[in-house]
Amino acid sequence: MLSLSHGAAVVAPTIGRMGPEAAFFDLDKTIIAKSSALAFSKPFAAGGLISRRAVLRSAYAQFVFLVGGADHDQMEKMRQFMSQLVAGWDVATVKEIVAETLHNIVDPLVYDEAVQLIEEHHAAGRDVVIVSSSGTDVVEPIGAMLGADRVVATKLEIVDGQYTGEIDYYAYAEEKANAIRDLAEERGYDLAACYAYSDSATDIPMLEVVGHPHVVNPDRELRKLAASRAWPVLIFSKPVALRSRVPLPPPKPTLAAIAVGGVVAVGAAVWVGVRRRNLSA
Repeated sequence: MLSLSHGAAVVAPTIGRMGPEAAFFDLDKTIIAKSSALAFSKPFAAGGLISRRAVLRSAYAQFVFLVGGADHDQMEKMRQFMSQLVAGWDVATVKEIVAETLHNIVDPLVYDEAVQLIEEHHAAGRDVVIVSSSGTDVVEPIGAMLGADRVVATKLEIVDGQYTGEIDYYAYAEEKANAIRDLAEERGYDLAACYAYSDSATDIPMLEVVGHPHVVNPDRELRKLAASRAWPVLIFSKPVALRSRVPLPPPKPTLAAIAVGGVVAVGAAVWVGVRRRNLSA
């Protein structure tokens, strides 16, 4: 079904498939080289949209995430921090900034091996679904840029056009597996023939729910489990500018895009940062 060569995967069509199939991908450190939840601080900081203290705190969170991954305790701390941070932010402004800076920030972070794998699954007739704990306003544009068929992501509570700081739906751990089961029921996916990819032990439920689990750049706990269960281990190491692989529309020449220029968000901050509107103006 799938052969490995130097950490890359080659996907072949399933013989005698019973129904539609899908490949489910975690996003952070699986498709992109960093945390999507923390990737947009450079444009927001350049525009004076977030505090220096928030930048420093989230830069540390990015460092911890990149070096050691994120266990359940770290993910809970990150969730609390980001929920507090976004409270009161204007939803329309968040979406505007993400759209304006998406290609500058995310494009250089995408793993070439992941893009190839997505292409191979599509060629084999499978849907590609991104399943991420990051917020929909970040994950959905990234999914569209990558050509994903569907996206499952965390949904923040919105009241009167602003984030409240509460979470309506948290796409994390067992909930990712539940979402995959729901999609399988809705779309008729044969889960025994489906694939899943993740780097984190927190996504073990997601990997267990399909017939073909694969671990990508795994953390220590997931690597150990993969060895015990003979799950394939993929090493993605070549971030590539996506526009060199997939034709992309040029980013809009807005002030936010100009502010960030070609800067890549290294050690960056916040789920979706935002400009606070001057209500007194």
